[in-house]
Amino acid sequence: MHGESPYEIMFGPDICGPGTKKVHVIFSYKGKNLLVKKDIRCKDDVYTHLYTLIVKPDNTYEVLIDNEKVESGSLEDDWDFLAPKKIKDPKAKKPEDWDERATIPDPDDTKPEDWEKPEHIPDPDATKPEDWDDEMDGEWEPPMIDNPEYKGEWSPKQIDNPEYKGVWQHPEIDNPEYQSDDKLYLRKEICTIGFDLWQVKSGTIFDNILITDDIEEAKSSFDVSKIQAGEKKMKEQQDEEQKKKDEAESKDTKDEEDDGEAEHDEL
Repeated sequence: MHGESPYEIMFGPDICGPGTKKVHVIFSYKGKNLLVKKDIRCKDDVYTHLYTLIVKPDNTYEVLIDNEKVESGSLEDDWDFLAPKKIKDPKAKKPEDWDERATIPDPDDTKPEDWEKPEHIPDPDATKPEDWDDEMDGEWEPPMIDNPEYKGEWSPKQIDNPEYKGVWQHPEIDNPEYQSDDKLYLRKEICTIGFDLWQVKSGTIFDNILITDDIEEAKSSFDVSKIQAGEKKMKEQQDEEQKKKDEAESKDTKDEEDDGEAEHDEL
């Protein structure tokens, strides 16, 4: 088995750095591996979690985490199994006189006579330094400051466009390449389970795999809440032990520093 090995379904969590924390649901269909188009978030804590994929004969699906539904929908809608039912009509074109501008500049609006003001003006409060030498320093000019009367570039006000027709919508037609398939859910006989693992940090465990056509059996086979309770209790104990160890090491370090300072004082 390798990265290019064919498979029917790939399902499970994928955590890679801070950006990738999702549940993969990939189906093989006519030689292609199709990824789910929805973003299904996985759990990223240190505890055990139960991931369940339910594929139904009506071409719908559900994804459960710890027996709680986190995603569901239609196989046809959420994967690119089939060509789209509708496509844009290749013969349709937007009319040349179609106006999509909701507003237009007011043709009767005129710029006020007092509008033109410079963006910067000489600082009226600035004075030439007493030690300024025109022969050595050149002719003194006051520094420029923002003009409080500057109004920016003038543009006419906007008014409703009487010719506005809305945003043109490209008409659609039935896609001649679309072919329905009511057996999207149907998989070949599945006799093998494989694990595709890539870990940069050890400690992740994958176990307890069940393939069944009984949804209630799948839900009742694993009581993940009991596993998590034991893990949380153990983690609290480990955290407490680590805390005591860190405090002891910190105290030892401080004692060594205090002894070193005492020896220095004696010298």
